[in-house]
Amino acid sequence: MNLHEVPKKGWRGAMTHWRSDFLAAISVSLVALPLGLGVAAASGAPPIAGLISAIIGGVVATPFRGSHLAINGPAAGLIAVLLSASYSLNDGSGQTLNYVLAAICIAGLVQVVLGALKLGRIAEIIPSSVIQGIMVAIGIIIFSTQIHVAMGTHPVGKNTIDLLKEVVTQIPNIHPVIFGISLVGIILLVVIPKVQSRLLHYFPASLWVLVVAVIAAYLFNFFEAHSINISGRTYEVGPQQLISIPDDLREAIMFPNFSRIGDYKFWLTVLSISLIASIQTLAMAKAVDKLDPYKRKSDLNKDLIGVGLATALSGAIGGLPIITVIVRSTVNVNNNAKTKWSNFYHGVLIIIFLFVLAPVIQKIPLAALASILVYIGYRLASPAVFKKINDMGIEQLIFMLVTIAITLYSDLLWGILGGTLFTLLVHMLLSRVPIGDFFKKIYSNDTNVFITKEGDYNLQIEGVANFLTIPRITALTDNIPKGTNVNIDLSKTRLVGTTFMEFLVDYLKMHEDTGGKVVISGLDSHVSSSTHNRALKIALSGFPTKLSPRQLRLQNLAQEKDYEFTSRVDWNTSYLRNFHFFEIRPIERKSNCIQGTFEDLSIDWEIADVTFCEGAAFTAEVFNATVMVLKLNKEIPEFSMEKEGVFEKIFDRLMAFTGYKDIDFEMYTDFSEKFLLMGNDEQAIRSLFTNEMIQFFENQQIHHLESNGDAILIFDRIKLARTDETIAFMEYGKELAKLLEKKK
Repeated sequence: MNLHEVPKKGWRGAMTHWRSDFLAAISVSLVALPLGLGVAAASGAPPIAGLISAIIGGVVATPFRGSHLAINGPAAGLIAVLLSASYSLNDGSGQTLNYVLAAICIAGLVQVVLGALKLGRIAEIIPSSVIQGIMVAIGIIIFSTQIHVAMGTHPVGKNTIDLLKEVVTQIPNIHPVIFGISLVGIILLVVIPKVQSRLLHYFPASLWVLVVAVIAAYLFNFFEAHSINISGRTYEVGPQQLISIPDDLREAIMFPNFSRIGDYKFWLTVLSISLIASIQTLAMAKAVDKLDPYKRKSDLNKDLIGVGLATALSGAIGGLPIITVIVRSTVNVNNNAKTKWSNFYHGVLIIIFLFVLAPVIQKIPLAALASILVYIGYRLASPAVFKKINDMGIEQLIFMLVTIAITLYSDLLWGILGGTLFTLLVHMLLSRVPIGDFFKKIYSNDTNVFITKEGDYNLQIEGVANFLTIPRITALTDNIPKGTNVNIDLSKTRLVGTTFMEFLVDYLKMHEDTGGKVVISGLDSHVSSSTHNRALKIALSGFPTKLSPRQLRLQNLAQEKDYEFTSRVDWNTSYLRNFHFFEIRPIERKSNCIQGTFEDLSIDWEIADVTFCEGAAFTAEVFNATVMVLKLNKEIPEFSMEKEGVFEKIFDRLMAFTGYKDIDFEMYTDFSEKFLLMGNDEQAIRSLFTNEMIQFFENQQIHHLESNGDAILIFDRIKLARTDETIAFMEYGKELAKLLEKKK
C-alpha cells in the first residue's frame, strides 16, 4: 500500500481502483449478510428487510455521501429504537410495521434536510458519556430480547427490566436444541477472533456461526415439524424455528402507511429514528476516518444526505433505517479498499447472494441469529465498557449510568435529553458559579485566536469549555490555515469537559495530518477525579503532579543512564501512525517517554507507553503497550516481522495463490518457522537480513518488529513494560542498531 498516493475520487476512482474495492466488498458482504438478517429479526421486521436495507445502503447511498471507506446498512444500534417505535405505534390494526416504515421514510428526509442545512456536526454537542450510555442501553435492550430467542423460551414480560428478570425464571423452560445451537454460536464468536489462525479468519466469525447452524438444522431435521424427547421431556422442532423469506422476492416489498401522520406519537418516533440514526452515522463516520490510511476526512453533511436518501427509499419498500456501520467499515479498511465504491459493490453482491443463496438462507435457524445478537448486546454493555468509562472519571460513569436508567425506563430520546441535562447540571455545580454566569462563561467573548509574531496561532479558551462550547471553537479552528503551528491555551478555563477534550484531540490529529503541529497547554493547575488525560478537569491551584511508583522507577532509570524522561501526555503521535501496525489502530496518546541516543552510532531512540484502540467504535478495546522506536539515519526496505504459529504456516501454503507470501530463508528454517516476515521488496529485504542479523532474531523474544523505511518499531507484547523489560528494550535496540550500521 502506497500511503503517498491518495486514491482518485469520483468515477475516475471507481475505474482505477475497482479491483481492490471489489475484493474488499466480498469480505464486507459476507459480514453484512448474517448481520442484516439478525438486525431485522431482532427489530420485529421480516429478516429479508435487513438485506433490503443493506442493498439500498450500498447502491443508493454511495453516490451521494461524503465518506470514503465507510459501509452503510442496517445496524444493531437501531434495534432498540425500532422496537420502541413498534410498541408506541401499535394500535391493534395489524398495520404497526407499515406505520414504522412511514416514520422511517420521513426520518430519512429529516436527515437530508439536516445535511442540506450543514448540521452534520450535531453529534458533537451531545456529551460522549451520554452517547456511550445510549449504546450500553441499546446493548441491554438487544440482550434482553434476544437471550430468550437463544434459550428457546417465551417470556411474558414486554419491557427490558421484566425480560431480564425472566432470564432466570425461564431457565427450567430452556429448549435444549435451540439453546445448544445458540451456545455453540456464541462460543464461536468468542473463540474465533482470539485464535491466531488466518484459516479461520478468512471468513467472518458470524458466517461460521451460520454454517454450523445449518449443519445443526440438518442433524435435527428442522425442515419437518416433529418432537424430540430429551430427559423425559418433549420439545418441538420444525420450520417455524428457521428464517422465513418468501420464495418470490417481490412479496418481500412492504409499503408505508402514513395515516398516523397527525399523531404526536408518530412524530416522536420520527424524531427518535432521525436523531439516533444521525448521531450514530456521524460518530461512526468520524471513527472510520481515523482508520483511513490515506488520512481523508468525510464530509459529514453529505453523509447525512446520502444515508437520509437511502433511509427514505428503504422505508418506502419495506427496509430499515440506514447508518454508517463500524464493524463492516473496519472489515472494508482491513481488506484494502480504496474508495467509496466498495460500499456500492457490497450492495450489488448482497443482491447476488439474495438470489443465489435464498434456499440456503431459509435453512438457517433463528437461534443462530440470536446468538450473534446476544453477543453484540453483551459487547455493547460489557463490564469492560463500564471500566473504560470509570477510568475517565467517576463523574463520567455517573453520567452514563443516569443515561442508561432514563433510557431503560422510558426510551432513547428521553435518555439523550435527560442524560445531557444531567451532565449540564453537574458541570454547573463543579464550576461553582451562578447559572447565568455559567452560560456566559460557555460563550465567553474572550475566547479567540491570536497570531504571534512568529506567525503561529494561539487559541486562547476562557471560561467553561464543555460540549456546548464545541460549535464556537469549531468555527475558530476552521479559520486556522492547514500546516501551521497552533497552541491551544486552556489556562484561563474554569472547567474543561471530557467531550471537549476529545474534540481537541481529534482536531490535533486532523491538523497534524496536514503537516501542522498542535500543543495543548494550560492544564497544570487543573485537577480531575482520574489520571486519564481526557478526564473532566477543574481549575484549582496548589495540587502538584504526583508520579506513580512505576513512573518514579522510570525517572530514576533515565537519570541513572543520563537519558531524558517525561511523564506528561504527548498528543503528537503522527510519526507512529506511519507504521503499518498503527494504520488501522487509532493511537490515543503516548506518555512516560524515555529518549536517548546511541552515541557511537548516532541513532536516536525513544521508548514510550502508547495507548491505542482496536475494534469497533463503541465496543473498541483500549490497549496500552510499551514500544521502542529506532530513528535511523539511513533508508532501509519496509517490512514487518512477527511471531508465527504452526497453523498460520500451513495456511500460508494454502493461500499462496492469492499473492500473500511469507519470506522464508531456506538456510534458517528455525527463523522462518518462528517469524512471519513480509514486505514488498523481497530482494532488498533478503539483502538486509544478513546471517548475523537472522541469528540475532532467532535468539530474541521480541514479538513484533517493523520498518517504515527510516525508522523501526519494536515491541514484545501488548502490555506495559516493567523496568527490567525497559532496560532489555534498550539493550535489544542497541544491538539491532549495530547490526544495521554494518549494512552501510
